[in-house]
Amino acid sequence: MSTDSHLHELVELQEQVRARYAEAARSVTAGGANPLAMVTSGCCTPTQAATEHTDQHTDQQAGGEAGCGESCCTAGGSGVVDEAFGAGLYGTQEQGEVPAEALAASLGCGNPTAVAALHEGERVLDLGSGGGIDVLLSARRVGTTGFAYGVDMTQEMLDLAEANRAKAGATNVQFLKGTIEDVPLPDGAVDVVISNCVVNLSTDKPAVLAEMFRVLTPGGRIGISDVVAEDHLTPADRAQRGSYVGCIAGALTRTEYLDGLTEVGFVEATVDFTHEAAPGMHSAIVRATKPLTTPTEHGTEPHPGFVAGLVTGPTA
Repeated sequence: MSTDSHLHELVELQEQVRARYAEAARSVTAGGANPLAMVTSGCCTPTQAATEHTDQHTDQQAGGEAGCGESCCTAGGSGVVDEAFGAGLYGTQEQGEVPAEALAASLGCGNPTAVAALHEGERVLDLGSGGGIDVLLSARRVGTTGFAYGVDMTQEMLDLAEANRAKAGATNVQFLKGTIEDVPLPDGAVDVVISNCVVNLSTDKPAVLAEMFRVLTPGGRIGISDVVAEDHLTPADRAQRGSYVGCIAGALTRTEYLDGLTEVGFVEATVDFTHEAAPGMHSAIVRATKPLTTPTEHGTEPHPGFVAGLVTGPTA
């Protein structure tokens, strides 16, 4: 494949992701169909469709994650959603802390606010913030002395998130339009980066991991939920199990994730599988820390920008 053809394919994939999630946001806003089904409808390949009709058990296993909430291949193409995903991953108390529309728009494969163990006064960034559920929950956890940002490339999701912010009365929240490969925040702007089943959708994952590292203050951490493949699965194997838009085909393996985090500078990186999304593919908790110092040829030195008071409070 030529370079131009490859770039064109990547652009097309990004547009497919944007279009699907825009459709999901419109569905929530209109009070229509389940957004999980909206994201994944019609995305099965012929091979996947054939597998559905011949292997009911595999279909049920795959029904967990694609579209960050269900398999691309739901039974009979019905769009039935497994209640173990999306809003079902939040506890009763958490569900009561956010507007119904934020809960309805949950398309995730985990609960990153719980994974990140947020504290009062921290600044948090949610990559691919969607309808805003994790940003709003984060804002409550960090309190009035903290701040929560959300970044999303889909205007319809940003509009929905802003409406949910207003309904929740959250004043320590800001939603920003941008991509997770080029976050519109300065270096060292936040203490924690979270994300919920979005990194796998990126067509430039090294850029995403580098941006996480860049926007974190030294000593900051990531706590994200994502779909991750077992190491023995090739890219072709992953593509057979689900679509790219469905959060399956684009997933990294565990080793690819760990190597990528280490490459950009993170330490103490871990990837822990939680439950199966498709054969050999799992929802996973990904954690890592940005060191207080960075290595140099003469040892270590404080990370650039790590000056007391350099980044204080929310950034406009």
